[in-house]
Amino acid sequence: MRLLLVVIAFFVLSIPSYAASKPNIVVMMVDNLGWGELGVYGGGELRGAATPRLDTLASEGMLLQNFNVEPQCTPTRSAFMTGRRPIRSGTTRVVWGVLYGLTNWEVTMAEQMSDSGYATGMFGKWHIGDIRGRIPTDQGFDEWYGIPNTTDESEYSSQFQFDPKVGTKPMIVEAVKGKKPRNIKPYNLDTRRTIDAECTERAINFIERNAKAKKPFFAFIPFTQPHLPTLPHPDFEGKTGNGHYADVLAEIDYRAGQILDAIDKLKIQDNTVVIWLSDNGPEYFAPWHGTAGPWRGNYFTAWEGSLRAPFMIRWPQKIPAGSVSNEIVHVVDLFPTLGKIAGYKVPTDRIIDGVDQLDFFRGKKKTSNREGFIVYNNDDVYGYKWRNWKMHLIELENMNSEPRQLNVPRVYNLITDPKEEYNLADQATWVLPVLFKKIVGFQKTLTQEPPITLGTPDPYEPAKQSINQF
Repeated sequence: MRLLLVVIAFFVLSIPSYAASKPNIVVMMVDNLGWGELGVYGGGELRGAATPRLDTLASEGMLLQNFNVEPQCTPTRSAFMTGRRPIRSGTTRVVWGVLYGLTNWEVTMAEQMSDSGYATGMFGKWHIGDIRGRIPTDQGFDEWYGIPNTTDESEYSSQFQFDPKVGTKPMIVEAVKGKKPRNIKPYNLDTRRTIDAECTERAINFIERNAKAKKPFFAFIPFTQPHLPTLPHPDFEGKTGNGHYADVLAEIDYRAGQILDAIDKLKIQDNTVVIWLSDNGPEYFAPWHGTAGPWRGNYFTAWEGSLRAPFMIRWPQKIPAGSVSNEIVHVVDLFPTLGKIAGYKVPTDRIIDGVDQLDFFRGKKKTSNREGFIVYNNDDVYGYKWRNWKMHLIELENMNSEPRQLNVPRVYNLITDPKEEYNLADQATWVLPVLFKKIVGFQKTLTQEPPITLGTPDPYEPAKQSINQF
């Protein structure tokens, strides 16, 4: 009898401990940092600034060499938040004067985290909706400080013949769930330099508050750097002696270090998943241009330099330290993967494109659960990436050039030809039917569940139909 009571007491006492062990999740996302910028990806000092904190973070968990995103900021952020390709959500692009962003029908990661008992805070750039109903605190976040749209807007008030009577006057915003957002101050070239420091400070405050309250938290920190104008904080001005871009690279590394130090100081590192990634390939416009390292191209294109982005994930004792993989992972995969960690379920009433990669991240399997993905740019199919192959149907050299529809698809092997210069279509014709079949298969799902059109207002409800997940 005594033994039975001891066993029962053990299980009862273990329940609160298990509940309290729900992992915290911290996601740091930078804006338009190319694959080749960090030291651990072959950049660092070669780009004018060492990145010791991020290089160390990579060694403490898994680094992906073949993490893939969408060609532009808004679609990548939409894909991250929903686990759905942006063509489904009407978030493939932003058109001035047209309503944009996630409809309230979409289910975001923040909403899922909140429903699972997490405190949710966002500190930085949103860019998937700038009106009431579509800002972060209407899409699952308890609190938000940052900018609703792109960092380009910080240049407006300083540009040639700017007219404040009709021109957009961007603001840095603060919001709390259930309350009207407040404009804090103008977003201009001065505040552009300091916003990432402010977001870091507020993120650390959020982490500290919830750690001390023993409440699991989801902290999303989408920094604004190094998106143009690539201007460093005053404390980093001239720090490297290698120009503004290198100064900003040093600042990016430092801000990540501040977040990591806060986690370590609170002694919660073993129960905190940390993800660090970039939302796109590098900037194209000089003097703010970056590099994708061995890969061709910049953002807004379908070249590998646009789609491959740096990514690292740390979860002590769960994800093997020092692991590196060239397996394909897509940003949509984070929605179901973090769901497995946080304990929320993937919606079954809509098509979810992401696949669970947790066993792969944890080293329980050597291969990713994804072999490839269709490549969209805006609403057009530009090609397909599969294994080490890339098929192009439309080519866009850079964001200032005109898209060119190819009469015959071009096929590149990314192992032998990372710059995508040598067309192998006539030597590997077997690849074409394989990839066209995959494209047609994806497009059939758009018939099954018609895409939301850009500009669709809320409330939105899809036509009732049977949804089978693909």
